[in-house]
Amino acid sequence: MILITGHVILTPEHGERMIAFGAEHSARSRGEPGCLAQHCHIDAVPRQAGDGSAYECLTFVEEWESVDAVRAHFALPASRAFVADMRPLSPQPPAIRIYAAEDITAKLMG
Repeated sequence: MILITGHVILTPEHGERMIAFGAEHSARSRGEPGCLAQHCHIDAVPRQAGDGSAYECLTFVEEWESVDAVRAHFALPASRAFVADMRPLSPQPPAIRIYAAEDITAKLMG
């Protein structure tokens, strides 16, 4: 399984629009081949910037069957448009991390 985590900083002037973009992207992604889960959340606890100010983030957690499914997802025009639309609304580019993951729930939980 491939696990993707990411976030983008929400700005007061664009926050509602950014949340709508994120929700639309998640809903669309859920219908793609190989998508096991796609979630979009607003962080419950604001993060602290280096200057002491607080900011909110829109956080994404995704699960995919394979690297090929992720590559196909990233290649879609709608996925590229999502990033292009979101990038200028935030003071920093979206952050993303991609992991090869193994579900070990049964090992830990018995």
